[in-house]
Amino acid sequence: MPHTAVPSEIDVRTLVPMQRHQKIFQLVDELAPGGKFVLINDHDPKPLYYQLEAEHPQQFSWAYLERGPEVWRVEICRLSKAA
Repeated sequence: MPHTAVPSEIDVRTLVPMQRHQKIFQLVDELAPGGKFVLINDHDPKPLYYQLEAEHPQQFSWAYLERGPEVWRVEICRLSKAA
């Protein structure tokens, strides 16, 4: 199994808001098909979902693991390429 540099979890609460989307999109771009990570945030990252879907339509799954009120955890997975 090839080694990937993408962490299994990314906690963006330590980043200033301006840097959060940039960091998340960097990780998304590095995901191999079938790869995934869990995003940890201090608010519902719904705007990120819309941005992701706009830039990479139907290439990712988005599943809430925890929905606040203090912590949101979302599993973001790159879908395997369609055959």
